[in-house]
Amino acid sequence: MPDDAMIRLEGVTKTYADGTVAVAELSLEVQRGEICVLVGPSGCGKTTTMKMINRLIDPTTGRVLLDGEDVAGVDPVQLRRRIGYVIQNVGLFPHQKVRDNVGTVPTLLGWDKKRTRARTEELLALVGLDPAVHGDRYPAQLSGGQRQRVGVARALAADPLVLLMDEPFSAVDPVARERLQTEFLRVQAEVGTTVVLVTHDIDEAVRLGDRVAILREGGHLEQYDAPAALLVSPATEFVAGFVGADRAVKALSVTPLDLEALEPFDGRVSSSVPHTADLGQVLAKLLVSDGRVEVTDAEGRRLGTLTPQALMNQAQQRS
Repeated sequence: MPDDAMIRLEGVTKTYADGTVAVAELSLEVQRGEICVLVGPSGCGKTTTMKMINRLIDPTTGRVLLDGEDVAGVDPVQLRRRIGYVIQNVGLFPHQKVRDNVGTVPTLLGWDKKRTRARTEELLALVGLDPAVHGDRYPAQLSGGQRQRVGVARALAADPLVLLMDEPFSAVDPVARERLQTEFLRVQAEVGTTVVLVTHDIDEAVRLGDRVAILREGGHLEQYDAPAALLVSPATEFVAGFVGADRAVKALSVTPLDLEALEPFDGRVSSSVPHTADLGQVLAKLLVSDGRVEVTDAEGRRLGTLTPQALMNQAQQRS
């Protein structure tokens, strides 16, 4: 296996006393800086798998390695201080102010007050919360989306090796969820933390994951792949059924625009997209345009135009 794996599961099985097998002979690896999403139906062992990484649950057999070290030989408390953890309902301390919540782990690690304060303010700003406005508020004074942002900031406070996220956005409304997902991708790209995220939502999985592990009941791994590969080439009937009959449309949303497919600008364009757009966004624009969409760079300069035929050609080449 490559040396740059931050997390490695080797034949991991979890069997409970009543004989229930939650996870069965699971082997996978997560590279440094990668977002790995575990997804599947209820009872597939995704949360159990995640909790074995920080030893909230110990495996029955097999090994979990973090940065090359078997976690079974690490004190659980010390291990968890190296791993950020974000849960569905955040779990903020209600009687502590926001800045004190964010500074929890640095304080436990013995950081001085000045360093903790600076890190807290840096992270609040990073997740889109003004420290001057929100730092001295209590969790009850925040919206659900704001509390979730504080939870992410707290999990990142001590520069953890890994960030574990258990259904982190499912408790907020759909509009807030999409904003949080976008903000999370921005933050993760900036800090480069390795992430393992659990969700039951395949749309969220393919949007957020660099690689997605689809599990079925009993903790059996069906496929572990990049989102586009899962959608275009499902390995089993279970995967095909789980990703849905509309997987071809979903694939467009995780397929980047090929700038080589652009044609010269001819002045006949009624709408535009940035060069970072995916094929799904381009298709949406084409459906309400005059048949040509302008593509611009980060400064808004014209790079060229895209036609339905060029879009179709690119989609077929990726399938």
